[in-house]
Amino acid sequence: MAEADRRDHWQGVYTSKAETDVSWYEDVPELSMALLRDAGLRPGMSVIDIGSGASHLVDALVAYGAAYVGILDLSAAALETAKSRLGSAAPVEAFVSDITSWTPDRQYDLWHDRAAFHFLTARTDQQAYVRVLAQTLKDGGKAVIGTFALNGPETCSGLPVMRHDAASLQAVLGAQFKLIATRQHEHTTPWNTVQHFQFSTFEKVPTGQPA
Repeated sequence: MAEADRRDHWQGVYTSKAETDVSWYEDVPELSMALLRDAGLRPGMSVIDIGSGASHLVDALVAYGAAYVGILDLSAAALETAKSRLGSAAPVEAFVSDITSWTPDRQYDLWHDRAAFHFLTARTDQQAYVRVLAQTLKDGGKAVIGTFALNGPETCSGLPVMRHDAASLQAVLGAQFKLIATRQHEHTTPWNTVQHFQFSTFEKVPTGQPA
């Protein structure tokens, strides 16, 4: 799917549905916060949330004491929903962008992606994602990436997805990123169906250092 089509699709989702009316809604992002803490999250760190939508993860990160939180999504409407909950004083910056063409203006301690990467079914888009990840994450920084598991759904929000396990993610990310943790997760949607996810955590290996 072309970038403009992706943007139109997600803007349409977030302008036609309430934030609680999507399958990925979570009132409290307990798993994401736990995985980020396991990856080394501490107050004063910087975090970027990819495909953040209207997620409440940004609220939790601000409350935890993150010094700077970036939220990136194709939908301006989704980001505005999140920002309106937080107020202008929160240390949050919103980026309306496709991750495959985004250029970061700083580096972050932690990268979080709950179900954005699996929409990138073309190899060229996956490679672009990895290039942006490498530019955005500090050396030694951690990336928590969640996708539908191999036994998860084949589509989401009317779009095809590519299901993954830790090994397939490692193959895409390459030697610059070292797998340090992985776990399976069953997400219950607002209408009580179960979706099988996997979450894998990677460390960015400094250039010139063996993985």
